[in-house]
Amino acid sequence: MTMDLNEQVTAVHAVFDATSSAWADGDADAFVDWYAEDATVILPGFALRGRADIRTNMGDAFAGPLKGSKRLHVVQDVRFLGDDTALVVTRSVTTFPREAEPPAGQQELATWALSWHEGRWLVEAYHSCAAGPDPAA
Repeated sequence: MTMDLNEQVTAVHAVFDATSSAWADGDADAFVDWYAEDATVILPGFALRGRADIRTNMGDAFAGPLKGSKRLHVVQDVRFLGDDTALVVTRSVTTFPREAEPPAGQQELATWALSWHEGRWLVEAYHSCAAGPDPAA
């Protein structure tokens, strides 16, 4: 990779912009395009393994309980473990139709492991949990 640090951070942020956009569009294919083939997603109560499993579950969710929702990720920290691996912490929230703002207490903290694949960052692993109060608020 021949990017300087600022370019690398910008490229990492692009992953979250793209997945948030795909989420808002309800587009499971565009959403999982940012996940590695063998990615792992850990959510409260279950795990998704591999891009196909993630695509199926997100497609069902976008057509059902997440229909019309939006997902916002605010990057809190990016740490590079080498040229091809990044650990990212986000504060994330989902808003649903007719919500001006998400209900209090709905924010999550998430840890993401990203790796460099053929010119872009892809999600290798994701894990989220309920967040406490935002210290910046």
